Amino acid sequence: MNGREDLQRLADELLARASVLREQVDRGDGRDAVEGLAAAAASLRGLAVTLGVDPARLLDPPVVATASPTGPTPLPPLEITVPVLGVDACKAGWVGAILEPGAPRPRIAVAETIGGLVETVRQSLGIQVVGIDIPIGLPDDSTRQADALARKALKGKASSIFTTLTRAAYAAETRLEADAANRARSGQGVGAQAFALRPKILEVDAWVRSRPTVMVLEVHPELSFATMAGAPLLDSKKTDEGRRARLAALAAAGLASPSVLSGPGYAADDVLDACAVAWTAARRTAGLATPFPDPPEVFSDGIPAAIWA
Repeated sequence: MNGREDLQRLADELLARASVLREQVDRGDGRDAVEGLAAAAASLRGLAVTLGVDPARLLDPPVVATASPTGPTPLPPLEITVPVLGVDACKAGWVGAILEPGAPRPRIAVAETIGGLVETVRQSLGIQVVGIDIPIGLPDDSTRQADALARKALKGKASSIFTTLTRAAYAAETRLEADAANRARSGQGVGAQAFALRPKILEVDAWVRSRPTVMVLEVHPELSFATMAGAPLLDSKKTDEGRRARLAALAAAGLASPSVLSGPGYAADDVLDACAVAWTAARRTAGLATPFPDPPEVFSDGIPAAIWA
């Protein structure tokens, strides 16, 4: 049999196996579909080799062999053993979700400043960890590993992680000046979203550098939701579907719907993000949370830079 006939045979074999796979998928037969996918992958690899193409560039066979037909596996419910606070920025300033042992659901608190929010909560509750959805630990002349690793972990939601600017860029008064400063140091331009968060980032930076007597973590809600649910939540958090998916993920993680979902100066997505941040803060107290990167980077400000999940 000549090379052309080999190619035709392999192509016909691939089409036949793909047809069988389609029938298995249509029947909803998950386990058989995994086997059918593996068979189709084998045909694809044979065709690739005959064409002189490296099969590794097309498909990673172990992924096919170990793919789960049941979908993402959520983490088991988390027991809250010590009080923690999760914080998200909002129009009113900052909204916090408080988790404490024995409480039936997260309590919500709002304040104009991050320091004011933490102090208000501490007056009535001995919180041990504060998680905040804001970059903590600003680079001098580079980008951060934390942002790159979080984007890599959030397939389908990577755009929710923006690149943190250098400290010199955040010190600039205008976006034009920030862009020039950042390009000179890291080679990166300055996006509108990154610069729009400048006041919040500088506020948290100043507060963290004042050495508050609580453990402070940087947490990204989308990474937290992806960790608790077993996969990124692709529906926008500002839609009904997205809110339902996030409430369901929190419920599966052992957190009931918070005491309130919205109010003056804060929306439902702010509250749900704060709850996800609080969940990661609670995981940190239990020794279960993971930093991205591990160990965290440390720049000239001496603040460990990592996103926890």
